[in-house]
Amino acid sequence: MLFNDCKILYALLIALSSSGCIYGQEEFIQPSSKLLTNFAFKQFSGGVVVVKAQINDIPDSLNFILDTGSGGISLDSSTCYRLNISTVPSDKTIRGIAGMRTVRFAYTNTLHLPGLKIDSLNFHINDYEILSSVYGEHIDGIIGYSFLVRYIVKLNYDSNRISIFSRGTIKYPKGGYLLKPLLVSIPIQGGRIREQKEEIMGRFYFDIGAGLCLLLSSDFASDSLKFNPRKKMYHTQAEGLGGKAQMKITTIKEFKLGPYRFRKVPAYIFDDDYNVTSYPYLGGLIGNDLLRRFNVILNYEKRDIHLTPNSHYRDPFDYAYTGLGFYSFEGEIRVTDIMENSPAAAAGFKIDDVIMAINNDFSKNVQVYRNILQSYGEKLKVLITRNGAPVLLTLKVKSIL
Repeated sequence: MLFNDCKILYALLIALSSSGCIYGQEEFIQPSSKLLTNFAFKQFSGGVVVVKAQINDIPDSLNFILDTGSGGISLDSSTCYRLNISTVPSDKTIRGIAGMRTVRFAYTNTLHLPGLKIDSLNFHINDYEILSSVYGEHIDGIIGYSFLVRYIVKLNYDSNRISIFSRGTIKYPKGGYLLKPLLVSIPIQGGRIREQKEEIMGRFYFDIGAGLCLLLSSDFASDSLKFNPRKKMYHTQAEGLGGKAQMKITTIKEFKLGPYRFRKVPAYIFDDDYNVTSYPYLGGLIGNDLLRRFNVILNYEKRDIHLTPNSHYRDPFDYAYTGLGFYSFEGEIRVTDIMENSPAAAAGFKIDDVIMAINNDFSKNVQVYRNILQSYGEKLKVLITRNGAPVLLTLKVKSIL
C-alpha cells in the first residue's frame, strides 16, 4: 500500500512540475556580469590608488583617488576653477577627521575613465590642496560610492590594474574569502583586535583611500584595548578633510580580518573630535596599507567584498618613525612639521627647510623620499637649504616597535 501511494505521489509531482505549478525549484538568474574596461592604476604612499580620468568633454587628464571611504564623488575646488566647471551652493555638510564643512556641488557631469563613460554624476566640491602637497601630484578629485555602486570593481595589486564589470552574477576566485559588510554608502566591516589577552570584536570603515593600516579613535583604544601605560607611543599627524590632525602612532599586537591574521600592526590613535566614527558604533577604520595585501573585488549591489591574498600579503609593515613632516609646494619639498623629541628634532630640522636630496637622491620626488624614510634603524644624510645656504643633516630613523 505504501509503495503504491508513493508511485501515485511521484506521478502527481511529475505532472505538476511539467505543468509549471511547482515553483520551489525555480530561480530567476541575474545575467552574468561583463567586463567593461581594464586599465592601470598608480599607487601612492600607503597603497592609495590613483586613476586617470577626464571630466565632460575637457581633454585634461586628471588624478582621482579611488576611495571606499567616500560616500559620493568629488572634485577639487581649484580644478573646477581651472576647468571652468560651474558649481552651486548646497546645505549639505561633509565630515572628516580634521573638520566639517558645507559643500558646493557640480551637478550632472560625465566622468571618462579609460574605456568607460559614466553619466549623470553629481560631484561635491572640496579643497584637496593638502593632499596634493602630501603626494607631490595634483589631486583633482575622489571617486567613491557614486561610482562604485554602479559596477563590480576588481583591484589587482599584483599587476596594478583595475577591472570594471557590469553588475550581475560573478564567480569569485578560489583561495579567497567573502566579506559581507554593512553598506549604506561606506562599507562597515567587523574585525577582531587584540592588545591584551582578550580579543575584542569591533566595527571599522573599510577604507582603501586611507594610506595606513589602522586608524583607531582614542575612545575605542582606552575603553576596549586598554594599552599598557608603558606602551611606546609616538606623536605624529595625518591629513584628512579639514587639514592636519594630531595623532599618536603605535602597534597593535594582533588584528584579524575574516580568517586573516596580522601581528604587530601599525595603528594611529586619534581624538575623534568630529565624531567621524560615531563611537561606540565604530572603532575606527581599516586602511589600504593593510588592504593592499589582497586583490579585492567590490560588489556593492550584493554587499560583497571578496579578498584574495596576493604577492604583498607578507610584506613587512612600515614601522619607521622620524617625526618629520614635509610637503611639496611649487616644485620645492619643504619641511612643515617637526614633532617634539623626535628624530627630526634631534637631527636639527627647522620649519621651512627645503629638502634637496636624501642619501644622494636628488629626484625631489615626495613618494621616493617617503619610501627612503621607511628605512628604520638607518642614518640618512639629508641635504637641505636654509636661508639659501646648503646644510647637511643626519637623520636616524627610529622604529615604533
